Amino acid sequence: MQKIYKPARIGVIFVFMAIVLTIYVSALYKIQIFDVVPAEVNVLPTKTIKRSVTLPAARGNIYDRNGVLLASGRTSYNITLNREALLAVPEINSIVLDLINMMIDGAVRYNDSLPITQGAPFSYISNMSAEQRRRLDAYFEFFNLDPEISASDLLAWMRENYKIDYTVGISDARLITGVRYELEIRAIMGNLPSYTFANDIGSGMVSLIEERTLIGVYIESGYIREYQTSYAAHLLGYIARIRDNQIEKYVVELGYPLDATIGQTGVEAAFEDILHGVDGKQIIIMDESGAVVGVETIRPPEPGKHVYLTIDIGLQASTEDALRTHINSSNLEIEDETEKIPGGAVVVTDVWTGEILAMASYPTFDRETLSQNITALNADPSQPMFNRTTQGLYNPGSTFKMVTAFAGLRHGVIGRWTPINDTGRYSILNDVGATYTPQCWYYQLNGVGHGELDVVQALQRSCNYFFCHVSDRLEGGGRAGAEALAQAAKELGLGQKTGLELPEKTGILATPEYKEEALTEKRWFRGDTVMASFGQGYNQFTPVQLSNYAATIANGGILHSLTLLRRIKSTDMSETIFTHAPVVLNEIEETEYIEIVQEGMRAVASTTQGTAYSVFGNYPVKIAAKTGTVQAESSTINTGVFVCYAPAASPEVSISVVIEKGGSGSQVMGIARTVLDDYFKADNAVLSTPYSELIP
Repeated sequence: MQKIYKPARIGVIFVFMAIVLTIYVSALYKIQIFDVVPAEVNVLPTKTIKRSVTLPAARGNIYDRNGVLLASGRTSYNITLNREALLAVPEINSIVLDLINMMIDGAVRYNDSLPITQGAPFSYISNMSAEQRRRLDAYFEFFNLDPEISASDLLAWMRENYKIDYTVGISDARLITGVRYELEIRAIMGNLPSYTFANDIGSGMVSLIEERTLIGVYIESGYIREYQTSYAAHLLGYIARIRDNQIEKYVVELGYPLDATIGQTGVEAAFEDILHGVDGKQIIIMDESGAVVGVETIRPPEPGKHVYLTIDIGLQASTEDALRTHINSSNLEIEDETEKIPGGAVVVTDVWTGEILAMASYPTFDRETLSQNITALNADPSQPMFNRTTQGLYNPGSTFKMVTAFAGLRHGVIGRWTPINDTGRYSILNDVGATYTPQCWYYQLNGVGHGELDVVQALQRSCNYFFCHVSDRLEGGGRAGAEALAQAAKELGLGQKTGLELPEKTGILATPEYKEEALTEKRWFRGDTVMASFGQGYNQFTPVQLSNYAATIANGGILHSLTLLRRIKSTDMSETIFTHAPVVLNEIEETEYIEIVQEGMRAVASTTQGTAYSVFGNYPVKIAAKTGTVQAESSTINTGVFVCYAPAASPEVSISVVIEKGGSGSQVMGIARTVLDDYFKADNAVLSTPYSELIP
């Protein structure tokens, strides 16, 4: 009988199995020993999604001169949507609707700029912005839609295009299309900021989003600017997203992200390069399910530096309160509703450094509600968004008489004791043969002039006639006289920019050149020079210029550049990068003439015939001052102007006050007293009771 299993065959089989086993063992050994993947290397799935994330830099803080925090940042959390991740899942519309309902249930506002009403009957919103119109037109063009398509037809088309199920109600369909539109328009236009679905959500909503793990929905951190004071709105300003007209500067030139937030006004804008910092960048790598499988930090964020301002926020608050109280006072004798005070400004300056200690413009605005009320604020005829301290131009009235006095002394028209007899009416014959006859205010009230006055007495009593006489003889009068006045005004800080970091008007000096360039009537008359001599006519200056003007007289003729920047500190506060040092723009050599002007200003407040004596005659701190009254255009109510400095013998601060249709300088100087009360209260117990509470 033949054997079924021959030894030779069995041997071959064993050899073959041994060879196969050897191959497998060798391959396994190679894989385990030589081809092992190091633990630190992540093996990514075949298909991944990369998402670039901006790591926002913390904006630098703003402090007052004493280290009181005025503006800071806090961490916030935003919801962002990733278009690619959402489009990769069939249930995109369900995810979007779930997210919207979470916002509605949590009373969280989300961003939907589709300019169609949210409820039926659907129509385009009536207050569509220019940017909304631009985006909608781009959407129409991309999808080749009729620009005249109705809102309801557009929604019907969008519903079909985005495959929104017919079981979804019409109201919910509108909500979904709003978000789909936001995602789509960014892909279409390409130059829009990334879509932040909701800003500054609470921790509860953060937890809810993270629990739901919705594909394409992410939580990103950011910073919210917070202001620790309701005061100094115009001065501090506000921040907002880059506007279209700012893209060239900030995005193209400076490399800011398109959705960056920047300072738009005030010191937020003036010191943007110091405060902003540099945003970081991170790449998030996700798999198809949206799970994060890798993170790469391209650039860490660099926080902004910290700014210390020159203002004292306590003094700023007192200044604003005094200004607001005066303007809103029911005791003002203004009968006609159309003649109510539109607004005013107050500026307080350190006379030896040019540092602004307080600057108030009224009416003002509330930063907390600015975004909701910006349209109404811009349309308000009282101009609450207008910073009168730096942008308002006002005739100086009789506060200009110190310029005329100084110019007259400088050019030898008068000396300290030169008498001029005020007869009440100053008559001159203009080049065209017309007689111009300005009157002294004293003559208008009493029918007679002041009589003989020297320059100190003329300032004390604010005699128009005296300064008409001086200017009409200054360098022969006319054009030469006007130019001599303008030169003196410039040296004292008027009609030129102060150096302040905020945008400011240059002002207007009454000169033949100005009239030739700006006005239809080109000829310069003697009467133009005479009008300028007591602050009427073409001269117009800002309140910051008027305060610096008073400071220049106070310190003996040194004109400083004004500033709001006291120091800059590094991000970690370890290093002081910059400290302000006074900058001198001009120094007047004829100090003896400045001293005579100072004497006249002291007499205004300290002698019984001085125009500021009623408020400052018994004041514990002696001051030097000048009142001014300006005929307001198209109004029976004058504008009140007042400048002063204190203490008179050893000056520290200067103040300018301008109240539109405020009556007169004498009627508005109580504001300056209230400000001085606060400034000097630490040195004098009498001043601890505000002046406003002492008025019967």
